[in-house]
Amino acid sequence: MSWSSPYLAVAFYKYVPIEEAEVFAVKHLKYCQRLGIFGRIIVADEGLNGQLSGTVAQCEQYMSDLISDERFSKTDFKIDEADRLAFQKIHVRYKPEIVHSGLKGIDPAHKTGKHLSAEEFKELKKKDNVVIVDMRSNYEHHVGRFKGAITLDIENFRDLPTKMNELAELKDKTVITYCTGGIKCEKASAYLLENGFNDVYQLDGGILKYAKTGGGEDFEGKCYVFDGRVVVDVNTVNPVLVSSCIHCGTPSARMINCVNELCNNQIVMCESCGWEWDGACSEACKHEAKRAYDGTGYYTKSSHQSTVISQQ
Repeated sequence: MSWSSPYLAVAFYKYVPIEEAEVFAVKHLKYCQRLGIFGRIIVADEGLNGQLSGTVAQCEQYMSDLISDERFSKTDFKIDEADRLAFQKIHVRYKPEIVHSGLKGIDPAHKTGKHLSAEEFKELKKKDNVVIVDMRSNYEHHVGRFKGAITLDIENFRDLPTKMNELAELKDKTVITYCTGGIKCEKASAYLLENGFNDVYQLDGGILKYAKTGGGEDFEGKCYVFDGRVVVDVNTVNPVLVSSCIHCGTPSARMINCVNELCNNQIVMCESCGWEWDGACSEACKHEAKRAYDGTGYYTKSSHQSTVISQQ
């Protein structure tokens, strides 16, 4: 495939058992360092979850090498062209899960919701008794979501079990789950099935793949991503903006972290208010634990982590 930009941003995940996953993580970090690619990869006994950024050649080499391993041969990559690197460091870490959920005994590799292509999703959501459920956190769906979707008031994906009483009302309906790249709804749909839901689907590849293969139709706003781009466009068919500046209410999709290191809330703030409020979400945050605001609202942490903005 030919690319018009010098860099690529690649997101992927794969639920597949990895033996000696901690050893795999160490070796995989050394491989990425040799390749010179940047990003964040989580390795767990249950699989891989990664977001990468590099030159076209680096990203193509990484994807080719990964799928040459039989365990990852069917990995689905979501690829965006970029004019700059979306990461500045490479981290490969072993964690208990590839997306933190705390959902014990849930194995999406064994049982999960039925996958829907973009076209299948468009058709099914038109039918009666069908509901669409956003499985992302508040800060994610605040800046963009599917028209008519049910959103959950959760700060982290691990809060999903606290919403099961609310979701129980949907058990007699056809439920379509979705998230950014598919990883959360893969596990969430499996969790729903384990809790008595019978007709559960998931949008294959999430919002990012839908944007590429379906034109992003009926997705309102922008999609939050876990790299330096922060948000990306989705809808080229019928786009609308759904988020607004926390201070002045001006329509905006400019997502930043609060300048207060102890607060660090992810908020929508227009550029003008960013400078007026010095990157703070409140008056109190302008004066406490304040970092230097440079107009981006994107802060580096200590040397062992790449950014404050992180996946929950």
